[in-house]
Amino acid sequence: MGEVRILSQNVASQIAAGEVVNRPASVVKELMENAVDAGADSIKVILTDAGRTSIQVIDNGCGMSASDARLAFERHATSKIRNTDDLYSLTTFGFRGEALPSIAAVAEVELRTRTSDSDIGTSITIKASEIVHEETCVCPVGSSFTVRNIFYNVPARRKFLKSNQTEYGHILTEAERLALAHPEVAVELIHQGEHVLSLPVSAIKQRIINLFGRRMNEAMLPVEVETSVVKVSGYCSNLENVKGRGAKQFFFVNGRFMRHPYFHKAVLSAYEGLVPDGEQPSYFIFLNVPPDTIDVNIHPTKTEIKFQDEQVIWKILMAAVKETVGRFEDMPTIDFNTADMPDIPIFDSSRPVIQPKVSYNPDFNPFSGHRSESAHAKTNSDNWDKLYGEVIERKVNDRTVSFTPMSETLIKAEEEPLKPYQFADRFILVPSEQGLMIIDQHRAHLRVLYERFMSDADSSKAASQGLLFPEIFQLSVTDAAVFADLKPRFADLGFDISDMGRGAIAVQGVPSGLEGQDYERLVTDMIADLRINPTQEEERQLEGMALAMARKAAIPIGRHLSENEMQELVRALQACSIPSRTPDGRTVYVIKSEQEITKWF
Repeated sequence: MGEVRILSQNVASQIAAGEVVNRPASVVKELMENAVDAGADSIKVILTDAGRTSIQVIDNGCGMSASDARLAFERHATSKIRNTDDLYSLTTFGFRGEALPSIAAVAEVELRTRTSDSDIGTSITIKASEIVHEETCVCPVGSSFTVRNIFYNVPARRKFLKSNQTEYGHILTEAERLALAHPEVAVELIHQGEHVLSLPVSAIKQRIINLFGRRMNEAMLPVEVETSVVKVSGYCSNLENVKGRGAKQFFFVNGRFMRHPYFHKAVLSAYEGLVPDGEQPSYFIFLNVPPDTIDVNIHPTKTEIKFQDEQVIWKILMAAVKETVGRFEDMPTIDFNTADMPDIPIFDSSRPVIQPKVSYNPDFNPFSGHRSESAHAKTNSDNWDKLYGEVIERKVNDRTVSFTPMSETLIKAEEEPLKPYQFADRFILVPSEQGLMIIDQHRAHLRVLYERFMSDADSSKAASQGLLFPEIFQLSVTDAAVFADLKPRFADLGFDISDMGRGAIAVQGVPSGLEGQDYERLVTDMIADLRINPTQEEERQLEGMALAMARKAAIPIGRHLSENEMQELVRALQACSIPSRTPDGRTVYVIKSEQEITKWF
């Protein structure tokens, strides 16, 4: 008997579902997009246990007839396209006919739907791709999908789902993207009986403010340009509201969210030279192009899109953002105060030029081995010997310099006091037994603070410094969901933060060493780190948060330090467990041996 066999329909459906449905957020995304395609202007999402137990998506779209409701769960059944030519003029989210059959293959699905021209609706229950119940029912116009026990028949897939908070965060991200893409649609999201999102129909700027807080109103600049190739609209942040972490960055094309690193670089290029290194702007950019100039059918998630005129759009986008930043930002002006300035004589070519009298010794040769007999030359030579004689007499040996721990490299304070020097208000130069040590002051302080924060958290010694006036601010919906999971970690690090409800929090105390910081930005940066690199391990969460704290509080590049401050920093770095690297792997110091330095000359 041969080894090749045809898989059963049930197994084939579960394999195919893996490309479309990989977590509860995928179900929410597909059902919300179907609701928009159905013409709905109101969508309600009701979740239980972050979608593990049930997901219900209710819309007021066109609904389906009884025959269409049955057929919608068949693979590759769709109302969006008719032939291959339609793939190049898509105006809808869905078109493959894979979402509903994929969901039905790995969950229990109930659909209740009715069209506007019918007095009665249809109820269908499907389990593992099989219709187990069908009847007529009374229901409003539109569709209501209820998805229960996702991956109940694929235990391996269900086992790899993350914590409820993590899965809930992914669902919020998908709802966030669709809400931004379609502000003309009211979106409501309920989790565990609590209203999390309640977004009415609004303009795009109001939708951004409703999602990310009132602070966005002052932070955003409008972008608007229309050409024969593309129409660009939306908002980008001003120069005062760029962020190192957690910038809100969204691209949409023809009402569809997309990821596009090439266009992302176009936006960053517009800010080049205007913001510090490592800082990035937030942006909400909407592109409108003819449907036949893009291809959305290159990835199952449909977030990767190919453009026909990619390079042209890149230049238009970069120019549009650059013009916006230049037009709306108040650039400082130079005030030339000439009241007390002396008169500058005007050059007159008819006046004779007076040559200065210069006395020099024509026999002087700076490279000559003998000394001049003149008293002036002798004085210079004596000074040269006094300043550099010790260096000239020192012989260069051929010793090999190997890596030595910093505690053995530095000359101990009790033997000979450290004599550090600051260079360019960034580097600390320290003589050491192995040569000249060059320390990056910002990175060194970052390492010192990080180890201190982690040590305090591990030993439960993190002391909170109370604020005279609590700082209250609003988190975005997605950040608030992450904060709820991280609140115990904030307390471990020394924060005293109260949850005021509906995304508002009050910072009442902060760890020692963080006084005077921008606490809103610090908290959102810490949350952003965990959103970028999600982890369930408490130790990893603490490490990420401590690193964000250290980044914010570390001595900045360009700050002048006194000799005592430099000595204290070097001693603190010497006491660190890993002084040579920052927690994220960057070099803290280098040592140039005497041999290396001599080779330069």
